[in-house]
Amino acid sequence: MKGSIIILSFFAMGLLLGIYRIFPEQWLQYEFSFYVLCALMFSVGFSIGHQPETVLQFKNIPRRVILLPLTTIVGTWLGALTIGLFTRHSLADTLAISSGMGYYSLSSILITQYKGIELGTIALLANIFREVLALLLAPLLVRYFGKLAPIAAGGATTMDTTFPVIVRYSGKEYSVVSIYHGFVTDLAVPFLVTLWCSISPSA
Repeated sequence: MKGSIIILSFFAMGLLLGIYRIFPEQWLQYEFSFYVLCALMFSVGFSIGHQPETVLQFKNIPRRVILLPLTTIVGTWLGALTIGLFTRHSLADTLAISSGMGYYSLSSILITQYKGIELGTIALLANIFREVLALLLAPLLVRYFGKLAPIAAGGATTMDTTFPVIVRYSGKEYSVVSIYHGFVTDLAVPFLVTLWCSISPSA
């Protein structure tokens, strides 16, 4: 929750600076977001490579939940397609936004690169809301839909920001499942977002 508030604060600060033209418009001509994206991809690869024990823990995962990341992705897409029918954006754009799976920092930058600032902003807010809702609704999700529900709802965040909440309400026995789910979903995000962005015309 704290991380989401910090991200939103920086977004609001950037918005205000842009509205009041604090910085010269020439700065926008430089591809700052591209270099930020490169740094972000480096940090993701470094963090995964620096924790080889995480991969070893996957051996303890029950076979029945091996496909959980896939069901999360497909379920997310089905929900996005339903909502996309009532928006002015193409279904491919809607699927690109939903493919962020809660990984708002990476997905919003990727979508901004491919589709423009408007869609990138929507992706940022949509994926932040997903994380916040997963944090707030975790106890209700466990009560009414089972212990795997908050893991699916958390998407790519289940091995970091939503992990403590999942362990608290689903139980410690689901900690490895949560890490595995977040790891696989996290890795899938850049490929899925890029896939859907490349299908529809650029902004």
